[in-house]
Amino acid sequence: MVDYIGIESIQKIVRQRGAAAFIEGLAGEIEHDYRRWNDFDKSARHAIHSPDGVIELMPTSDGHQYSFKYVNGHPKNTELGLLTVTAFGVLADVDTGYPLLLSELTITTALRTAATSALAAKWMARPDSRVMALIGNGAQSEFQAIAFHHMLGIREMRLFDIDAAASGKLARNLHAMGLQGLRVTVCRSAAEAVQGADIVTTITADKRNAVILTPEMVKPGMHLNAVGGDCPGKTELHADILLRKDARVVVEFEPQSRIEGEIQQMPEDFKVAEFADVLKGTAVGRASPEEVTIFDSVGFALEDYSALRYLHKLQLADPALRRQIDLVPRLDNPKDLFGLLAPAAARTVKVPRPDTIPEMALDEHSR
Repeated sequence: MVDYIGIESIQKIVRQRGAAAFIEGLAGEIEHDYRRWNDFDKSARHAIHSPDGVIELMPTSDGHQYSFKYVNGHPKNTELGLLTVTAFGVLADVDTGYPLLLSELTITTALRTAATSALAAKWMARPDSRVMALIGNGAQSEFQAIAFHHMLGIREMRLFDIDAAASGKLARNLHAMGLQGLRVTVCRSAAEAVQGADIVTTITADKRNAVILTPEMVKPGMHLNAVGGDCPGKTELHADILLRKDARVVVEFEPQSRIEGEIQQMPEDFKVAEFADVLKGTAVGRASPEEVTIFDSVGFALEDYSALRYLHKLQLADPALRRQIDLVPRLDNPKDLFGLLAPAAARTVKVPRPDTIPEMALDEHSR
């Protein structure tokens, strides 16, 4: 039997803890794992692209446990009444290869993306940041707002989306949550949203080289949390923002970000730091209050590993949350897999000892 977390279970887990506390706890697990960066096997995710989207596999292992995530990204899905992103994942034991947990990761991906964003901002944004622009108000926007309000003390959220209904949805949800001390303003353009912002999060869905932020929108001291650019040919920042003399760019895993992050626009010798080095103190997240810091986030497999491990730990701690599925056979004789399919009568037949089996007569063609 394999532990299982479906939609109903993740709802219970998050509601029991509260979304803000869950995100903060998950951020702690992600930070812990990034600090042991060298323990992990790392590779850029494997992607299969189609005209309307992408399907990806994201594996990693620390030598003790292995995880992978299946995830898609199809921006046009909303026109069909479907989610843009869906995902599931597996956590497995390396020594036996047996899966330990099969889990939904659609909701969890949004939670871990928000946790990673807020964690990076704690190390890169100015400590006095209180105003955030949130550009792209779709399925992941509430999670980002909760994370930054709870973990960084954001007090004003300035919203913009080309779909005014999406901004209205986000504003209503934030109001319904009753986030203490948070003021929400719906803006008419990205340029209006970033006015006075200390942190700018871009999390748009279109699979194209978009220019959500232009150089004149970016002021000294801003922290840019660029989340939406996450596959080849999909960006959100004008290239000149990255080339600013006062800009500092941090990525998750450089070989992957070179393929699908904002830095896919940059030459090979363009200098970036990896987030693990910031956490370990071998790279700087912010050198001065005037710097423009950019977290070029595409999502990395380690974050999903952390999420799966965190979910499994919470599930095992509460028997009421535990669910299992018969994903892997249990056998009395591990060499007799076919026995599971044999008729019941065949399973009761006594097998003779090898020394009692008569030698078979072979015809001349089989000798």
